[in-house]
Amino acid sequence: MIRERARTRVAGPAGGGRTETCPSPDGEPESRGRPGRGMDAEKMDENEWKYHGEGNKSLVVSHRQRCVVLRFLKFSPNRSKAPEEILRHLQNIADFGKHVMKHFFGEKYVHYGEVVQLPLDFVKQLCLKIQSERPESRCDKDLDTLTGYAMCLPNLTRLQTYCFVEHRPILCVEIKPKCGFIPFSSHVSQEIKRKVCRYCMHQHLKVANGKWKQLSKYCPLDLFSGNKQRMHFALKSLLQDAQNNLKIFKNGELIYGCKDDQDSLSDRNELARHLKPFFFPANGMVNGPHCTRTVIKELIHVITMTLLSSTDACRAGNMKTVPISRGRSYCEASAFSKELVRNGKNKMDSCGLPRDCLLSKTLQAQMLDMLDIEGLYPLYNRVEKYLAEFPEERSTLQIDGPYNEAFYEKLLDLSTEDDGTETFALTKVQQYRVAMTAKDCSLMISLSPCLQDECSDQRPVVLASKSRFTFSVSVLDLDLKPYESIPHQYKLDGKIVNYYLKNVPAKDDPVKSNLFKENEDCTLVLHKV
Repeated sequence: MIRERARTRVAGPAGGGRTETCPSPDGEPESRGRPGRGMDAEKMDENEWKYHGEGNKSLVVSHRQRCVVLRFLKFSPNRSKAPEEILRHLQNIADFGKHVMKHFFGEKYVHYGEVVQLPLDFVKQLCLKIQSERPESRCDKDLDTLTGYAMCLPNLTRLQTYCFVEHRPILCVEIKPKCGFIPFSSHVSQEIKRKVCRYCMHQHLKVANGKWKQLSKYCPLDLFSGNKQRMHFALKSLLQDAQNNLKIFKNGELIYGCKDDQDSLSDRNELARHLKPFFFPANGMVNGPHCTRTVIKELIHVITMTLLSSTDACRAGNMKTVPISRGRSYCEASAFSKELVRNGKNKMDSCGLPRDCLLSKTLQAQMLDMLDIEGLYPLYNRVEKYLAEFPEERSTLQIDGPYNEAFYEKLLDLSTEDDGTETFALTKVQQYRVAMTAKDCSLMISLSPCLQDECSDQRPVVLASKSRFTFSVSVLDLDLKPYESIPHQYKLDGKIVNYYLKNVPAKDDPVKSNLFKENEDCTLVLHKV
């Protein structure tokens, strides 16, 4: 039973699904219509679906032939929700992409799905079928088998933008870039937050907690810089240590991703073997380390160019934006800066992002966090106090939806002068939730080889040394962050900063200290004791 006739959007496990589209006979992607089209609920066969992936809140299965996925919510065994709650939750996800995030990213970057109701027998059999494929660490929650509600979505791991590439191989790169700016709010209490980005600080706490075995050299500010040298370094760092921030798919199958317990060099050699036919179709290169480095370099170049690309067809809505220049353009903990020092350079060039590229749109949405969590948390408490007095106002304030055009209109007030009202506090809280969504979103770059005579001005093309690709870029993982998560974010921010201040300086001085230690032109300053 189709609950709403909506345009499709991308989503996935905990907002982390990988979705795709297939061309219709007229050459338009199937995602432009209804992804559930042709799906007969009476003939659903669990053997036609396979396990695709999952996060903390959702599980995704993909169809073996059709270019669609189903996304199910997950719950703890002792926790159940009424069917109406689950339906509302899934519809909120679709509505938020359709009515809110499309204004930030542009309609062609955001794909939103439709809610469907499936036969319970099918869902239960599917659950049993995929159980053995699920990671043990994710089995503390089960997919919803009681209501039959799910989201039907396009599967972008095998995106095919035009009909002429229908049978061509598809390469997809998924990047979770994380927060791309340094806080500029006057409410920031620790000076280190104005120098070192959240991601680089959080890395130290994650390694200490055993989440990862080693620190990643990736810094989001390098990727968001618009400087190709810094972007290349950031992407190279992601490929060396992907963690949860980079995955690569070939024809819908994961070929490179998070493998913290395996040899990364061996993984890159295997990745180069997969990529070589895409970038060097004539097979004119020798094998070995040189081949791996060359192929990876080609991949990084193509990813960079697609991330910097912009087209008029993908313009976002005409909303006011936060001046990007208000944020600091580099992070003192960035490994790129240390590389500059080693090469005898002490100046970091800044180019800036093209205004209409997807990275720029992502950064603008992130920068709706104008007050930082330290300035936002007291406003959250103000809203909580108001709701304690007037609990019936929760629905009027649209805290739990509906996420419609009216909700979006309330996000447009970018003032930071607190007038003491609940209205101001709620506006900043909702903007923060949207910003946190953008900080945790994923970008999907889909590439398909094309011949020179097949390319035209209407089809975006990126060139490599020996090949060319049509491409499409989308944004995924756009579930609005929960209102109730704000206290957790406040506590986590303090924990990350305090751990970094307590444990890092003695082991790993910031870049400025390295500049003084490693740059031969430094000046020694003596102070009286």
